[in-house]
Amino acid sequence: MSRLSRLSISRKTFLTSLLSLLVFAAYSAPLLAQDSDISVTDSTSAELEGAPAAPTNVLAVDHKYDIGEAVDVSWDLSFDDTAGMRNVAGYIIYRSVAGSAEFDSIGAVFSLTSSFADIGLTRGETYQYSVSSYTLSGQVSEPIVSAEVTTEREWFDWDEVWVFILLVLIGGSVMYFIYHARKGKQMFLRKIAGLQAVEEAIGRATEMGRPILFIPGIHDMDDVQTIAGMTILAKVAKQVAEYESRIFVPTRASLAMTAARETVREAYMTAGRVDAYRADDIYYVTDEQFGYVAAVNGIMTRDKPATCFYLGAFFAESLILAETGNSIGAIQIAGTAQPAQLPFFVAACDYTLIGEELFAASAYLSGEAKQLGSLKGQDVGKVIAMAAVLIGAVLATLGSEEGMNIETFRGAFHGIWSVFGGGQ
Repeated sequence: MSRLSRLSISRKTFLTSLLSLLVFAAYSAPLLAQDSDISVTDSTSAELEGAPAAPTNVLAVDHKYDIGEAVDVSWDLSFDDTAGMRNVAGYIIYRSVAGSAEFDSIGAVFSLTSSFADIGLTRGETYQYSVSSYTLSGQVSEPIVSAEVTTEREWFDWDEVWVFILLVLIGGSVMYFIYHARKGKQMFLRKIAGLQAVEEAIGRATEMGRPILFIPGIHDMDDVQTIAGMTILAKVAKQVAEYESRIFVPTRASLAMTAARETVREAYMTAGRVDAYRADDIYYVTDEQFGYVAAVNGIMTRDKPATCFYLGAFFAESLILAETGNSIGAIQIAGTAQPAQLPFFVAACDYTLIGEELFAASAYLSGEAKQLGSLKGQDVGKVIAMAAVLIGAVLATLGSEEGMNIETFRGAFHGIWSVFGGGQ
């Protein structure tokens, strides 16, 4: 190709590129001008944004059922805080003491919130509140002022009146049964097989000439289950003393050992056999859980007690103890308030006191008037609770049916009353 031809092609390429640049510049200028106009418009609208609409119906009331140190403030949301607007970022709450024209800011809440609790006030003082809405750009509406409110103390919480009624019913029933128990009236108590078998189990050990093992749980005296076990130990030790048998009480806590020694010694004194009391048969083993279990298992396999009592708080060691006692052929009576351990005792022991039966055992064994009366009063409370649950379940079920309302229940009541009561 000649030099003249190459020069002609280069000129054509240059002219084509220049024409393309001119076209691009012509189309880009309006677009750039349009973007510039938009940015100016946006900034100007943000600067010219006005204050939001104020909330309405600001209400301040004394907080119910307190000692007079709180006020509840509520209001209707601003028009700008509704769905689709959301220009309001939140609300500012102000407070003024009666006699003062100045309102001080005491707090703020987010949008879509229409209440505020002002606490820590002075009882008997009069206050006034105002609420303003605000936006993220710092615009605040005019404050809407509430009426004055005075804090007062209420002595009774009438929302809890049913709790008071239940307390009166249960407390009254306990006092009623204690009174009649002291008068010598026979109290019917549901029979508990494990407690009825106590005397038989002690008698069997006496006949076989073998000792009795009593474990009052593995907790210290700060556990109510250990205290319940000690109460039963007193009754068991008294019968052991009368039958001239022997009882071993290994403990996991030193304080429990001291309490057990005093309990057993007093039981022997009551039976008139203080000379047969052996303090060395009630001893401390170790605080380590499974070290204690290993030591007790050794006692079982060596001394082979004819009767084993496990009454108190037990955990992972429950099945180990019960299986060892079962392997030596002992009569076993267990009881605990630990739900997870009850299945093991039920499977491996002859008798098991389930849950509350452990705490009721002392009343069954002693027959003391106060304990019997308290037990019967608690039974009344259980009946009331079960009745309330049953009635509530029935009403909730009926109320869930379509067309069921208070008029339906009223009509049903009048119908039943007309049949059994003889009239409307």
